[in-house]
Amino acid sequence: MDQAKEPLRDLVAMVVPQVGRLAETGDVCDPYRLVDGDEAVVEAVTEYFRDLQAAGRSTATLRSYGLDLLRWFRFLWAIGIPWNRATRIEARDFCRWMLVAGKPHRPHWRRQGEPMEKWSFVEAYAPSVRAHCETVLRCFYDFHLGIDDGPILINPFPLNRSRRGGRANAHHNPMEPFSNERTGLYRPRVPKRIPRSIPDEEFNEIFARLPSHRDRALVAFYVSTGARASELLSTTQGGVDPGRQLISVVRKGTGEVQELPASTDAFVWLRLYQVQMDGLIPKGRRLPLWWTLRRPLRPLTYHAAHRMFERVNDQAGTAATLHALRHTAAYRMAEDPRLPLTDVQFVLGHAQLTTTQIYLTPRKEDVIRRVLAHHAEQTRQAAARTLPAPAPGYRPESLNVLFGASTS
Repeated sequence: MDQAKEPLRDLVAMVVPQVGRLAETGDVCDPYRLVDGDEAVVEAVTEYFRDLQAAGRSTATLRSYGLDLLRWFRFLWAIGIPWNRATRIEARDFCRWMLVAGKPHRPHWRRQGEPMEKWSFVEAYAPSVRAHCETVLRCFYDFHLGIDDGPILINPFPLNRSRRGGRANAHHNPMEPFSNERTGLYRPRVPKRIPRSIPDEEFNEIFARLPSHRDRALVAFYVSTGARASELLSTTQGGVDPGRQLISVVRKGTGEVQELPASTDAFVWLRLYQVQMDGLIPKGRRLPLWWTLRRPLRPLTYHAAHRMFERVNDQAGTAATLHALRHTAAYRMAEDPRLPLTDVQFVLGHAQLTTTQIYLTPRKEDVIRRVLAHHAEQTRQAAARTLPAPAPGYRPESLNVLFGASTS
């Protein structure tokens, strides 16, 4: 497109209405559908979801991809461009819009009647969100180009220009790791993040404020098994083996059932929870292990467990997340010299050992504590150091300032 014909869009002032939604259908074949503001199904997304499902992608993956596609379609609806007429200019402006305009702060569900003017667009989307969105959209258009669906001439989200006309990693240093060959042109650089674990003092404060035996059992299992939040909630009543101290979970990526060792305290709290709920919840080896405490009793969901942990954090004045319990367990296991890193990899369910190695990175609070102890020790050694008598013409107090010790 000619530079002079490019549309000039004020991305900061642009209002992208929150129309349309990602609807959960309950249908096994089509678990999610993207609908527009008139409740019409976007068939292009439905076809893409079916292709993902055929490739073995989970329902959670479809939901994640669908939210990215909903964000893109809302942008296109706001500027009046059909999805199959979008060019690289629209893709570029969309990536810029996520960076400069930011995401909307949606009101609480109890305050849905508040006017749109109270919503602020100040917080930019995180680099990881923008990178994931760019990848999803590039794959979405690649799929439709491959099946020749509609008047699509190019992919609005191309690969990096440096990949054209040559072999990827042609000048790669063999001493350095290979870069991702599928880097998109508009894909942002995602900084490497050190997983945040919960300090022991903060964890003890959170655990002391847990209101029920069920919540104590959940947190104890999270912090001892390193299971993901959704994985632990998949445990059935028959998947608990207190005699061997094992609990079975369904892995998020593979869908396989895996036994994970847990601490003794976790099984103690679990037994107290089971005694408390005896006669209130149905029994069966294939029935869920975790249930809500309020009537009507129903299986505990991820969002309910996440909200429970948020309430406890608000009471304790902390900012820990439910997923941070997994990082805490990983750090604790990685710090044990008697536990091989390959065992930690197996328990965490990592496909690559390099993923587990990030937990060998020292935690920020531990580094600060050790460095401050180092400075205190240096000060103590300097104070205990005895210097010889100063030469004639030197003042002793000047040497005290210079060397940080008294002279004798």
